Amino acid sequence: MKSILTLLSVFCFLAGVNLEAVAAPNPPVLVWGKGYEYHLEFKVSTATVYSKYRLYRKTTGGWQLAGEIPFGKTYLHYWKKEGDPESALYALKSVDGGGTESVLTDSVSLSFSAMTDDAYLDMVQEATFRYFWDHAHPGSGMARERYGSGNTVTTGGSGFGIMSIPVAIERGWITREEGLAHVKKMVLFLRGAEKFHGAWSHWINASTGKVIPFGTKDDGGDLVETAFMIQGLLTVKQYFNGTAGDEVLVRTLIDMIWKAVEWDWYLRYSNSKTLYWHWSPNYGWEMNFQLKGWNETMITYLLAIASPTHPIPADCFKQGWASASYYKNGKTFYGYKIDVGWDYGGPLFFAHYSFLGFDARELKDSFTNYFNNNKNVAIIHNLYSKANPKKYKGYNEYCWGLTASDDPTGYRVHEPTNDNGTISPTAALASMPYTPVQSLNAIKHFYSVYRDSVWGEYGFYDAFNPGLNWFATSYLAIDQGPIIAMIENHRTGLLWNNFMKNPEIAPMLTAIGLVPTDVVEDPDRGIDFHLDPAYPNPFNGEVQIPVTGKFSGSFRAEVFSLTGQKIKTLPSVLPGETLRWDGSDHFGRPVASGIYFIRLTGSGKVLTQKLIYQK
Repeated sequence: MKSILTLLSVFCFLAGVNLEAVAAPNPPVLVWGKGYEYHLEFKVSTATVYSKYRLYRKTTGGWQLAGEIPFGKTYLHYWKKEGDPESALYALKSVDGGGTESVLTDSVSLSFSAMTDDAYLDMVQEATFRYFWDHAHPGSGMARERYGSGNTVTTGGSGFGIMSIPVAIERGWITREEGLAHVKKMVLFLRGAEKFHGAWSHWINASTGKVIPFGTKDDGGDLVETAFMIQGLLTVKQYFNGTAGDEVLVRTLIDMIWKAVEWDWYLRYSNSKTLYWHWSPNYGWEMNFQLKGWNETMITYLLAIASPTHPIPADCFKQGWASASYYKNGKTFYGYKIDVGWDYGGPLFFAHYSFLGFDARELKDSFTNYFNNNKNVAIIHNLYSKANPKKYKGYNEYCWGLTASDDPTGYRVHEPTNDNGTISPTAALASMPYTPVQSLNAIKHFYSVYRDSVWGEYGFYDAFNPGLNWFATSYLAIDQGPIIAMIENHRTGLLWNNFMKNPEIAPMLTAIGLVPTDVVEDPDRGIDFHLDPAYPNPFNGEVQIPVTGKFSGSFRAEVFSLTGQKIKTLPSVLPGETLRWDGSDHFGRPVASGIYFIRLTGSGKVLTQKLIYQK
């Protein structure tokens, strides 16, 4: 063999052929490159597996090696090192096992640059969305239960994931046609998947549509996972409101699925006021898990009462969901009161899962305003990490977030009363509507301090424990989905607005006693604020509305169209400052000429002023 290779080398030399060039690996296809504050990202497409990539950089002069990146990922990250130039040209080479390089790809000019708050939110949402798009099961479109789980897809996590599709469309990561095709694939799969009195199982085999048991006796209908999916389906049903054939088809299929869920079956007894989580065709009701709050299952009662075909009585909300002796709390932690729920609020997913579509901001019942209660819980979690009573490494007001997630010991529910030093980024990030400043600070802290230890191709990894120097490399659908949804609800209200449009929702809220309320503030605080006349008005460019008077609490500032559609949420300002609107919508697109209204809301007072926009 050696003599044959020698003769081949001699022949190639005499023929003027470079044998190494012939054997050089193919270069990757560089789809795009992006520059962020502390890392560069490259999307590549290649059909051949090599050992690694090498990243080359050019400022002045020739190409210089910047670093090596392991092979096997679509999205490659290069993290800024001391001495790296702020801006340069970059290109990639494939490297085979013997160290032979390909030719350079096309180059791209990139910079490390300071990022705005919106740029940080864009970065996190876009990377997290890839889990539900790039890593979705190709045949069903469903979300894999966790990274690399093959045919095992999750009902609830897919319900969270389907809500990311409207976000991705509005933010320009995919087209409306692409998003619709993906939703159609999911809905067709769900319609044909195995169901138990209209409810899916927790896990489903994405190839067969059959149940994958979540536990020995958990091999049938899971009503809570089903509720998470229905919440997502009803949201996209309202979003795809066009007259095109597939949009009509998707709405029709979702309506059929929604009406087929036998919520009343899961009351178990004819006179029961309490829903049960599981039913199995093999074990019946042996799981015997009643749904009583406070936990993540509130949306199950809301949808069961709202059902147009299999409703449960409206009094089940109080006599079932809210009937436990531990539902009411009333205690204060770090100066913030919890009306309902556990001491210190429990794990933060309680404040997320039922509220991805359900907008509780302007609703209260005899127990609480649930948005404000969730807000207090998130603030308490942040202050707990700041106080750091157990002296865990890394905890501070910027590094916070306790919820159920992966853990050095496997999988665990983390909360202030059950804390082992493990931080779950989804906890702080999905709390964005409640704690926008603290949540954004967490994003910046995780990203700038821990960098590639906590950030991968689908955004932030599931969890980390600084004290144990443990960093997960996993992603879970149920943790990824709330990040995108709740950040978007904070930014634009997109998912809240669409879910709440479903015609069954308003009557349900009235039936259970959730009535409109303004933002709740301390009545002892002085309140006397006013909107001065806007100028210029009519306007083209920017309108300014001074806020005057006395007001020590928070308020909302929103722009509405003449027909009542919310156009944009503006940053809050204090008395003595000025509201400004540049005539753009949630996504920065200019609105049409016409009449608009700005509304300022706080502590029982609502101020409105008419604006005229002329292009």
